[in-house]
Amino acid sequence: MEEIEVPTEHLHEEIKEKAEGQKDKWILYVALSTAFMAVLAAVAGLLAGHHANEALIERVKASDQWNYYQAKNLKAELVASSDRLLHTLSPANTPVEDHKADLARYEQEKESIKKSAEEAEQRSEQHLARHVPLASAVTAFQIAIAISAISLLTHRKEFWYMGLLLMAAGVAFLISGSLP
Repeated sequence: MEEIEVPTEHLHEEIKEKAEGQKDKWILYVALSTAFMAVLAAVAGLLAGHHANEALIERVKASDQWNYYQAKNLKAELVASSDRLLHTLSPANTPVEDHKADLARYEQEKESIKKSAEEAEQRSEQHLARHVPLASAVTAFQIAIAISAISLLTHRKEFWYMGLLLMAAGVAFLISGSLP
């Protein structure tokens, strides 16, 4: 009996080519998503750095205002002490200059300076509050990139899916840190 020749070799090669094409397509998706993760990590990193810098600048401004407040307080104490000394040491008949107006002005200036210092502290805290989720976003994106690289090395899609989940978490952190 004659054997029927079925062109399985050709079919086998075609299946192999399609499978490699599928693998290449999957690798392309991993590469594209990883590049997107890197872009998001860069954006989140810039925003996190900006807010950290602004928080530091506002903290320095607050510190400067508190130092100015202390200087005004010291001046007020010196004037008050001088008045007490002059009133105590001056003879009863000698008129002594009164600095109550200066003391009132110092107290008013201190209140304004205190308000300015507290506002700078509040702005610093707001920048820090935005920095924290942005820094978390950078971390999530970096881990997602690493896990995606592992998926390419091991040819396991599960790792890529985990990377995509971490990317989604990073996007959530990025959005929460970007909102005022």
